[in-house]
Amino acid sequence: MEVAGKKVLVMGAARSGIACAKFLLAGGATVALNDAKPFEKWSAEAQALRGEGVGCLDGDVPSWLLDQIELLVISPGVPTKAIPIRYAERAGAEVIGEVELASRYLKGRIVAITGSNGKTTTTQLTGELLKDAGLPTQVGGNIGTPLISLVETSRDDGWTVVELSSFQLETIKEFHPAVAAVLNVTPNHMDRYESFTDYAAAKHRIFMNQTPGDLAVLNADDEIVSSWGAGLRAHVSSFSVKRELEEGLFLRGREIVVPAGDGERILMNIAEMKLRGLHNVENVLAALSVGLACGASPESMRETVRRFEPVEHRLEFVTEIEGVKFYNDSKATSVDATLKALEAFQDDDGKVVLILGGRGKKAPYAPLASLVREKVRKLILIGEDAETIAEELGECATFERGSDMREAVALSFQAAEEGDTVLLAPACASFDMFDSFEHRGRVFKEEVSSLEFRVSSSKPDQELGAAPSLQSENSKLETRNPKLK
Repeated sequence: MEVAGKKVLVMGAARSGIACAKFLLAGGATVALNDAKPFEKWSAEAQALRGEGVGCLDGDVPSWLLDQIELLVISPGVPTKAIPIRYAERAGAEVIGEVELASRYLKGRIVAITGSNGKTTTTQLTGELLKDAGLPTQVGGNIGTPLISLVETSRDDGWTVVELSSFQLETIKEFHPAVAAVLNVTPNHMDRYESFTDYAAAKHRIFMNQTPGDLAVLNADDEIVSSWGAGLRAHVSSFSVKRELEEGLFLRGREIVVPAGDGERILMNIAEMKLRGLHNVENVLAALSVGLACGASPESMRETVRRFEPVEHRLEFVTEIEGVKFYNDSKATSVDATLKALEAFQDDDGKVVLILGGRGKKAPYAPLASLVREKVRKLILIGEDAETIAEELGECATFERGSDMREAVALSFQAAEEGDTVLLAPACASFDMFDSFEHRGRVFKEEVSSLEFRVSSSKPDQELGAAPSLQSENSKLETRNPKLK
């Protein structure tokens, strides 16, 4: 794809948009970068592009500019049905996303991984499996590193492992992964898609350019994903934690088994894993399936899985305070992700105090009801959707509202008993109170650390600078929970 001399508009001045603007400018294109936010609220890196020769435009894109551009590159957060995008297409511009742009320049072969939940853990683990097996490997995409920034380091004999969201898959055209894996498809982003069918269709696009020489890895236990196998051109390999398969990895008891030409082979026992929960066993099965397809040895992969630590903000153990464990699963931004997080603690002796809430995605919370009744001691509700959650789950467990994360952590510890777990798994997006799910997770960990200091020092909250919202509650907290005295 030749971009030299082309007039290009990049929509979205966040991480991927900045990377695209830099890449296109280096390639000789005339580049304009647009974002709906006022220019003074752009990041310093985005603002600096103006001095490098990129035209920076905030607010609405004028029609005269859309009439002139030849290529429009849109960031994942920009809806493909937005008026400027449709206008540019009618005016003759090609419209693609950052992933599509990058794929036209990447050397080597691509592993693409998507799913409603588990994408980052599986992508990170897959990258480690291939690297530890001695294969030239780089990892990017929705995991945090824009794919376009990996073009220069890609090599003909290497692998690029890519995490993909449904938003990114909406804008692919020629993107062609040698191996494509779908972990699961459950309701998510219903605030963006008109129906669940539309959302699932976006996920399915990962296979659109595969050929019979490629591999599709499917979750045999997901009704939607498993139904796709018969219609794909690629060779299909499945994985399952519920049943034995003739082809593909499966879980038998606590052992991961792979069928072989001369019978079957036990790869490892899941007790060796540091990852927690059956959903993480699914992630490991998917990653191992990809690793085998790419040529990694079973022995090497077993050692990698044994060492692999939970990814930050994904069922991440934070600390234990007086017999109460704290886990950060801020990435649980959907109801299904929260359900899987709760299931990971189902066999524990203690109960869970669950911090829920944020900006809802218009998906019902009802799927959580049964497990909340069974396992949750108390719900601590935060954010914009707290009232909706209270209405839908309030009869399943007692609940309280926290005005911010500091209060939510304090109330959670107050409600917990020795042997319990405090779990941040919000089932919502973070943007009502935080910049991102990462920001939310970091704040949670900071507040847990602050709580740990307060408890260990045995000083009154007021002397240690408790938030104003809590200072009036000090006497109540100390009376009801001696741990905070």
